[in-house]
Amino acid sequence: MRTLFAFSLLFLSQFAFSQSVPKSAYQDMEYRMIGPFRAGRTVGAVGIPTQPNVFFMGVNNGGVWKTDDYGRTWNPIFDEAPTGSVGDIAVSPSNPNVIYVGTGEGLHRPDLSVGDGMFKSTDGGKNWQFIGLGDIQQIARVIVHPTNPDIVFVAGLGHPYGANEMRGVFRSKDGGKNWEKVLYINHNTGSVQVEFDPSNPNVLFADLWEHQEGPWENASFSGPNSGLYKSTDGGTSWKIIEKGLPTVEQGLGRIGIGISPSNSKRIYATVDARQNGGVYRSDDGGESWALIAEDRRLWGRGSDFAEIRVHPKNPDLVYVANVAAYRSEDGGKTWMSFKGAPGGDDYHRIWINPLQPDIMLFAADQGAVVTVNAGKTWSSWYNQPTSQLYHVITDNNFPYWVYGGQQESGAIGVASRGNGGQISFREFMGVGADEYAYVAPDPKDSNIIYGGRVTRFNKKTGQNQNVAPEALRSGDFRGVRTMPLIFHPADDNMLLFGTNVLWKTMNGGQDWEVISPDLTRKQPEVPASVGDFKTESMNTMPQRAIIYAIGPSPLDRNIIWAGTDDGLVQLTRDGGKTWKNVTPPQLKSWDKISQLDAGHFDKGTVYVAVNWIRKDDMRPHIYKTHDFGATWQEVVKGMEINGPVNVVREDSKQKGLLYAGTEREVYFSINDGADWQSLRLNMPASSIRDLVVHESDLVIGTHGRSIWILDDVSPLRGLAAGLKSSDPVLFEPSLATRVRFNMFSDTPIPPEEPNGQNPYDGVAVDYLLPKQYGTVKLEILNGKGVAVRTYSSNDLPEEIDSTDLRHPTYWLRPQQSLGTSAGHHRFIWDLKYDPPRGANRSFSITAVYKNTPSDPSGPYVHPGKYTVRLTVDGKTSEQSINVRLDPRTEISASALQQQTDLSLQVYNNYHQVQSIIEAIDKQLNDSKRKWKKGEKEKLQSFRGNGAANAGDFLYGSIRANTLDSETLVGLQSKFLYMLSVLQSVEAQPTNAVVSGIEQLELRLKEMLTKWEGLK
Repeated sequence: MRTLFAFSLLFLSQFAFSQSVPKSAYQDMEYRMIGPFRAGRTVGAVGIPTQPNVFFMGVNNGGVWKTDDYGRTWNPIFDEAPTGSVGDIAVSPSNPNVIYVGTGEGLHRPDLSVGDGMFKSTDGGKNWQFIGLGDIQQIARVIVHPTNPDIVFVAGLGHPYGANEMRGVFRSKDGGKNWEKVLYINHNTGSVQVEFDPSNPNVLFADLWEHQEGPWENASFSGPNSGLYKSTDGGTSWKIIEKGLPTVEQGLGRIGIGISPSNSKRIYATVDARQNGGVYRSDDGGESWALIAEDRRLWGRGSDFAEIRVHPKNPDLVYVANVAAYRSEDGGKTWMSFKGAPGGDDYHRIWINPLQPDIMLFAADQGAVVTVNAGKTWSSWYNQPTSQLYHVITDNNFPYWVYGGQQESGAIGVASRGNGGQISFREFMGVGADEYAYVAPDPKDSNIIYGGRVTRFNKKTGQNQNVAPEALRSGDFRGVRTMPLIFHPADDNMLLFGTNVLWKTMNGGQDWEVISPDLTRKQPEVPASVGDFKTESMNTMPQRAIIYAIGPSPLDRNIIWAGTDDGLVQLTRDGGKTWKNVTPPQLKSWDKISQLDAGHFDKGTVYVAVNWIRKDDMRPHIYKTHDFGATWQEVVKGMEINGPVNVVREDSKQKGLLYAGTEREVYFSINDGADWQSLRLNMPASSIRDLVVHESDLVIGTHGRSIWILDDVSPLRGLAAGLKSSDPVLFEPSLATRVRFNMFSDTPIPPEEPNGQNPYDGVAVDYLLPKQYGTVKLEILNGKGVAVRTYSSNDLPEEIDSTDLRHPTYWLRPQQSLGTSAGHHRFIWDLKYDPPRGANRSFSITAVYKNTPSDPSGPYVHPGKYTVRLTVDGKTSEQSINVRLDPRTEISASALQQQTDLSLQVYNNYHQVQSIIEAIDKQLNDSKRKWKKGEKEKLQSFRGNGAANAGDFLYGSIRANTLDSETLVGLQSKFLYMLSVLQSVEAQPTNAVVSGIEQLELRLKEMLTKWEGLK
């Protein structure tokens, strides 16, 4: 772990030469999750029989989640762990506070992620500790003894892309302190399932599976050592069971078993085999087997599916999980579809409550769902932000949208900001392309979205057109599940598409042109990781690779970099007329070029992320060149040794600032990759498949935890620019956008409905302190140098009562104050003047429902240039802030100026009245003053009771009659009401509002005259 320490004067004075940046230098930065709330692939699922409302799910790259309300809401409980890849969860039947988690996806497929071994909690999931088996990489099943929580068995599948010794069945008798390998065949054969006999925990069954994924797309190899094993002495010794099952010669693969809890002699199995595959049944405790169903829908695709479960009380009622879920009521003879969409939901795990069998938990590629009525209805999977993105991209809208291909669920788009104070289902949509797709929004028209292989989707109409190159149908070109599709950043008309050759269209897919030869290796070598599965035919196998990454230069439309999934980097500098192989010499065959990013400041620069996971190499690999590939340098210093890199990007505004995404977390470098450090911050561990820089935001696409955004990376840009001063540093703020606080006209979305986070309303002011200070002052100055807002660290933070559940949490302003400790601090200026002094700031439910703000705040500043001034210990520093209007608004400059002028006029009138009220209150509270008869009462009557509150006017004429302008408080309330009307929308004030303000000003003059007489 990197040591975290506070800033010192010495550190800041030498900062430009430092090898790394302490976390305190960016400590106030924080990611927000925007969704989609559309669950991803999940294979771990378990409940607690005695707590039927409680369930746990393990997401393949999204960690562990818990629900205590039957799946209505889910909450993550594993976010501090170093990995998000989960294969199984087991809860001790005798002590539900003891939970074991096996990491690694626990299945074999082309886009898997690996884990870090076993973890344990003894307090119901609040805290976790690592308990070993770190090199298994893939844990497929974990089971706990029914009466002893310290006895645990693990089915270790092992390295998915190579041989290793830590695989097979493992047992611990002391709660994970020590482990023993109790069933092992060889370095290629792992265990994919282990189960207790429900009636006798000394009897166990285990399935061994000899299988390995390969270096090229969809490659997989099987061996002769797969089989079903049984132990009768608590797992110490095992025997193979073969009678009635397919043989090795018949291509036996993965087996999944389900033992009847009510009659453990009855066991069912799904058996994947080239010949005689199907559903088998044993009625003698697994000693012999008979084939009872051959339908491939029940047992096919064994590398993905092998789950079969028996009803706790009825040995003839059986469930199978596959592309859909199936049920048999006659002991496996006949089957019917039980749950699943026509296209397939891909079910992986079934848990049935043994005490209340109508309660079941199913885990699928769509997350986890619960039924409490034997499958008649189910909880939703639209409440789990565990979407698996392959790539992400943003459009040019405001607010911008984030797009990406989503495993099992098609390509999607999510807005980065919602109009209701949050990002809800209203800001989420499918965009026509397939699940593995790259998505390419048209830079000229954000309603047009290209994706996949290739389609053209119109957001306005919802229609989707196939615009792929016609020649693709000839079969002369190769493709895999994920193929790059990207607009050239230096030419908004040029859309590039990669197969084994590079395609270009300049007219939205109407016509395509091939602008490269086959850029892959003619005869790639077979990597050593294939090991025992290598055959002679592999040495002469046909080309399989494609262009996996495209990096067009933002500086020159003729410069395009291309990377293949078999380890080549190619370059054209003349728009595709000629190509040159510029591959770094360290790269070998099947070193997948997962992403390329061409330099934003130098035409000869490119950064290359190389993923070697398919060669059983979990190390990070990033290469860079600044001379068009003539020389290369690997730059991974500081990265976790077991974190393959999926993406590297250069900041678009600050040279030398880089970002990278690995299978675990986000990293950044301020010195062009010479040193890297974690930028995980508050993000849980997950596979970072892609990231992009959108203006000042860093947008992250995970493969298991949906989409995250790090708003405003100005501090990182400032750090990369170099710091040489020992004084406090004020970073340059990003462009500020004035966005109105918009609430829905209907009732709020219930607080338990999951939603993504909006960005803050306003602009971030970031500063860095070298040490602790007593007072920090922040001023916002207009163009004339007049302060429109002043903050001090001595101010008390704003507090808003949110104890009422009807108060939506996303409407709360953050409680913030200016930090004075050493390190980075972020303060949000809301782009407004001070709140009206003395106004009632109570919350009004009616105000929310009536779509009008009841919490008085100052008016927005007029769009333009402002200055932020930081004063610390008598020393000041300044930066400019540019405030722009919401680009979506349609208001003329004159109307906008009128709105500003009237708002300030009303705002100042309010404060003129407030000054009188404060003078009156001073007199009324003067205990020494002698009052003439009736004098005090007259002054009190003139003042009015309480404080002004614009929300009071929302109750209509009944309340309005009691708040007339005969009192100062009543007049103030009317001024506040007019201010709220003016500030509720970007529109020219109506004649009625203008007339109303004029009348209030006349009344103000009368009140001022009256006050002169009462002094």
